[in-house]
Amino acid sequence: MGYTDNMSPEVKQRIVQELVPGKQISLAHIIANPDRIMYEKLGLDPSVDYAKSAIGILTVSPSETAIIMGDIAVKSSGIDLGFVDRFSGSLIITGTVSEVEASVNAILDYVGNTLGFAVCPVTRT
Repeated sequence: MGYTDNMSPEVKQRIVQELVPGKQISLAHIIANPDRIMYEKLGLDPSVDYAKSAIGILTVSPSETAIIMGDIAVKSSGIDLGFVDRFSGSLIITGTVSEVEASVNAILDYVGNTLGFAVCPVTRT
């Protein structure tokens, strides 16, 4: 057992971390003009016009809300659904920068104002 400067036994602490699911969007990110390799590695349609493309990534808790978010995304603009996971709460959408941005904003508006979720700001790269 180690000792501190005052020669008393060192106290070790155990930290227990838990995920307490709430109603929140924890990530809302838009990748404008991603490289082709991003599409390939994510399993998205590689035949898109990369000069006019964007990827939107969102995560939500509870995870089943990803289904609702996918529905809102499709209905709010001309995006394509890249991936919806009702178990992890992940949603990936693709389209033009303006389509992806419109869908992400529509999602955040609905879940924030109608469902009462905590919503994070949209980030971009």
